[in-house]
Amino acid sequence: MDASKNKKLKDVEISFPIVYGTNSFWLGKKASEYNSHKWTVYVRSANNEDLSVIVKRVVFQLHPSFQNPTRVVEQPPFELSESGWGEFEIAITLYFHSDVCEKRLDLFHQLKLYPEEEAGPQSTKKPVVVETYDEIVFPEPTEAFFQRVQNHPAANVPRLPPGITLPPPGNAKLSLLTTVHLGSMEIVPYEKKRGDTKDHPLSQWFSNFSEADELLKLAAARQQVQAHIAKLRRQLTMIEGMPQQSKALSGPGQQFGHI
Repeated sequence: MDASKNKKLKDVEISFPIVYGTNSFWLGKKASEYNSHKWTVYVRSANNEDLSVIVKRVVFQLHPSFQNPTRVVEQPPFELSESGWGEFEIAITLYFHSDVCEKRLDLFHQLKLYPEEEAGPQSTKKPVVVETYDEIVFPEPTEAFFQRVQNHPAANVPRLPPGITLPPPGNAKLSLLTTVHLGSMEIVPYEKKRGDTKDHPLSQWFSNFSEADELLKLAAARQQVQAHIAKLRRQLTMIEGMPQQSKALSGPGQQFGHI
């Protein structure tokens, strides 16, 4: 890769809204003492787009009573389904592609099988859904990462600060998505993939976080804060670049160490 592609973009943050949770169905007449529910645990984007553009693999850590409790999912959709009778905490670890982030992200989710009393009795047709919204923020992304996801529907990509320009990608007509094949990076046009969750069989039960007013307000506030921080940094750079004599004369009584 061109060394310039590894250059980090100061005062820039890319965020990916995600949702992680569980969806559990009561088995009804098929339920037994030790197998009463079928459930699915997952990580998805908040708008149900493919997350493999940033996520390399997801590891789900189940209760030790399960056979092979450590489950690794290396392709989207990042989920797994099981059946059982008990509720427990599931550890979810996200690993990212090398140009995205070297650190992993640890999440924890409490599997819930039984509905609250006010929700009524258990039903084989209506699942118990528990989801958590979060945002993964990548500060100072590389130019390569920025260009790769700037048109991806799962990403919140800000405008570049004044003075920063990027060379056009190799094919400006393409909305880029990275896929991984045998460890190599291949650039292909963004199109609907198997990992997309818009047509997921459980999508009718997914919570809709993408249109929430509060989330839109938070995104707007984040951009304002980023712009203000960038402005303050530019002002500080200008002050630090002033001649020492000007700094000394700017405050009366401060010359030559006099008080």
